Amino acid sequence: MALDFSFACLDWEEKLKAGETPICALPIDTRKADQAEAIFNSLRLPDVIGQPTMAQAGGQWFRDIVRAAFGAYVEGTSERLIGELFVLVPKKNSKTTNSAALGITALVLNLVPNAVMLIVGPSLEVADTCFSQAIGMIEADETLKALFQVRGHIKTIEHRITGAVLKIKTFDMKVMTGAIPILVILDELHIMAKNHYAKKVLGQIRGGMITRPDTLLIMITTQSVDPPAGIFKSELEYARGVRDGLIKEEVRLLPILYEFSEAFQKDKRELWQDPKYWPMVLPNLGRSIEIHRLTPLFRQAMDKGLEDKILWASQHLNIQIGLGTHSDLWIGGEYWLSSEDENLTYEKIKEVCDVCVVGIDGGGLDDLLGLTVIGRHRTTKIWLSWSKAFADELVKERRKNIVAELEDFEKAGDLVFVSDGVEDISAVAEICADLNNAGLLPDENAIGLDPEGVAAIIDALIGAGISEAQLAAVSQGYKLNAAIKGAPRKLKNGSLKHCDQALMNWCVGNARAEMRGNAQIVTKQLSGSGKIDPLMAFFDAVMLMSQNPSPSMKANMDEFLSNPVMVI
Repeated sequence: MALDFSFACLDWEEKLKAGETPICALPIDTRKADQAEAIFNSLRLPDVIGQPTMAQAGGQWFRDIVRAAFGAYVEGTSERLIGELFVLVPKKNSKTTNSAALGITALVLNLVPNAVMLIVGPSLEVADTCFSQAIGMIEADETLKALFQVRGHIKTIEHRITGAVLKIKTFDMKVMTGAIPILVILDELHIMAKNHYAKKVLGQIRGGMITRPDTLLIMITTQSVDPPAGIFKSELEYARGVRDGLIKEEVRLLPILYEFSEAFQKDKRELWQDPKYWPMVLPNLGRSIEIHRLTPLFRQAMDKGLEDKILWASQHLNIQIGLGTHSDLWIGGEYWLSSEDENLTYEKIKEVCDVCVVGIDGGGLDDLLGLTVIGRHRTTKIWLSWSKAFADELVKERRKNIVAELEDFEKAGDLVFVSDGVEDISAVAEICADLNNAGLLPDENAIGLDPEGVAAIIDALIGAGISEAQLAAVSQGYKLNAAIKGAPRKLKNGSLKHCDQALMNWCVGNARAEMRGNAQIVTKQLSGSGKIDPLMAFFDAVMLMSQNPSPSMKANMDEFLSNPVMVI
């Protein structure tokens, strides 16, 4: 077995700057790789004037992929070295056309009788485009026309001699019906990840392919138009871990990622806007895409507003969206990511703060129950924030379009699914009691809640030892204006820091701001299917901390007892 081979490519950024394919050195069987490349190069582009061959029109980057896919073997054996490829490349780099060409190349090379190969598109439109490209390549070559039989009504191409078939399908629960494929190409994984059944289908594909040693799974995708979630997020992070040498054990995946470094993407100067950097992530530059054609489209997106700019950048440059940025975004969102402290935790807040307040919001069975703790550092006086969310299992049925995101937050420990209608409220009360017992909650106005529909939460808090004086009704809507407008200033000047939590990044990205009279409001109704309850809890806590609360009498007494002063 070749499971100890390292697919790490630690100099990937330097390779991108040099215009090279960002992959590690592979033990290539030159004869097999040359044969695959020759077949790929001979294919013709069906929708280009003159129908040039891939040798003339294709990029070297994809020839490197072809050579790796069909020529990388365990040294001294006939065993395939690579079991999976993960390719991240911006749109307009001939991704779908290359996928079709790769499928035909595999069908020509294959010697397994009656083998099944699949190219899977995220939608009927993408599948039709891929199939039409494949048919066009066959129609442009007399040898291929004689070798293959095309069955258009079922999007299938059959090899007349081996009986092997290449099927182009749309991603759904039935994609794996029939024989186990030896090759699967998934086009646009980031779109597939939005389906609630995506993880299950990908598991079925891998489960079926594991029964054969000669199978190959190829995932080719652009960056997501939303913050990565679900299987797209997990597969992308795994590929990055392999590329960066962080994941080494039992690896058979070759990562090929055309993206800027995280530090480059987060740079406040937004260097990615300069076209001089764009060639790094555009491997098909000079062929299917040109800088001078991209530039006016980028300027157009810039003129339309922040949402169009970020959407354009995610698709054409693989800029990863940390927040779903929009023209009507709450202004604090512009400073949210730069205000995170990756070392900050709930326990750290308890350790370094002299007083804490809590905001609570939401809690319907098909909603989230959000809680935010804001502490005031006892020496610097900087506000430190940490949040938690709870969701009833019913949310998975009623809000299927956000299940992937919620499950990611659960894995990170920032969200808890409950099933009995009580566990979430009890957990919230337990956190508040923990802070109270530590002497961190003020004696008055310590816990802020929307006064509507919170009777069960209040009962649980009182039962946990919270006094009525410590409870505060925080009116919503325009009355939150002070927090909605005040928090951004503190985020910008560094006097408010928060934990590094994808949950809150998502909530901030979902928030929409609207002016009502002289007040700015952020409402659930304007946030679509995305949830913002933990953010609303954050605003509640900001309102209470803005009152400059004094530490509790218990805290003062504890301080006196630990540092007694003798009065003469």
